This record gives sequence, structure tokens and C-alpha cells, in this order.
Amino acid sequence: MKIMKINIINSFDEKDYGDVINKVLTKAGNITQQQNTQVNVILVSNEKIQEMNNQYRHKDYVTDVLTFPDGYLNNLGDIFIAIPKCIEQSEELGHSFNRELGFLTVHGFLHTIGYDHQTQEDEDEMTSLQENILNKSKLNR
Repeated sequence: MKIMKINIINSFDEKDYGDVINKVLTKAGNITQQQNTQVNVILVSNEKIQEMNNQYRHKDYVTDVLTFPDGYLNNLGDIFIAIPKCIEQSEELGHSFNRELGFLTVHGFLHTIGYDHQTQEDEDEMTSLQENILNKSKLNR
């Protein structure tokens, strides 16, 4: 049974990032028991995510991922990921692009279902769950 419908919209380039995104979201959906839901992952440029970050969060800089939870008609929401920022961060952190893309996808997904990192306790819980999902997806550091 497919628990979650995953829509990927690549507004950045012609590459197919579906393998990594589908793998981590399927694991994340199973682990968090998401049933009959859908999530949208939109891949964008640094310029687009900076524009959105400024428009919606009043922060005028490039970020790696923005999440817009929804919840209406089982749509968990939209996860916007800046591919150039993802590449940059994977190089800075010394791990694969796929690991960073998986991390940003899972991070955004957890925000769609209500997780956040406003307190240390919440951050610890979210980080632990992210690492569990990434490890089970074979996207270790």
C-alpha cells in the first residue's frame, strides 16, 4: 500500500532527483504513519528561494528549504528546496549531494506534520527522527 502521494516539481533544471526524494519520503511516511496524504516537493533556484524567504518570512537571504504546511484535504503541504544551496552545503559538510537532499526533504516533511525546532527539546526530537529516517534510507553521513 502506498501511504503517501509524492509530487515532485523541478523548476530548477532537467535532472531527476526523484529517487532520493521518493526514498526518504516513503520511509518518513511509514515511520510517522502518514496515510492517504500527499506532499509536494518543489525544486528551485537560490534566487527564487531568497525571494520567497523575503516575501513570507521577511528574511532577505538564500535559505536551503522552506516549508508551507497545509493539511487541507490530506495535503501535508509544499516543501521548496534550493538545489544550488543544497550542493553548496553538501560540499561544506563533506557528504554527498544525495545525503543533503535527503536531509532537506525530510526536514521539510517533518515541518509539514508539525515538528519544529523552536526549543532544544523539540530540536533534539526532530533531529533524532531525521537521523533515523536518513539511516533507514541508507543516507548516512
